[in-house]
Amino acid sequence: MPYYQTWEEFARAAEKLYLTDPMKVRVALKYRHCDGNICMKVTDDAVCLQYKTDQAQDVKKIEKLHGKLMRLMVSKESHSGAMETD
Repeated sequence: MPYYQTWEEFARAAEKLYLTDPMKVRVALKYRHCDGNICMKVTDDAVCLQYKTDQAQDVKKIEKLHGKLMRLMVSKESHSGAMETD
């Protein structure tokens, strides 16, 4: 499971993966204090996307994407086109 090198690539791929089948996608966040790393993993059991960083400015980006995905997961409206508005 390779890690994405750029945030933009990872965010686009994660959004696309979620929109293909919202019922199968899972999101996991892991923080290791001893290393200062945060890892975000988005998977549907067939495809696994990962992004790891130790940069403080990336934490806000991760938080924003995670919040957006969580809002979509709990909303009752159609998911088509909802991610593309941002």
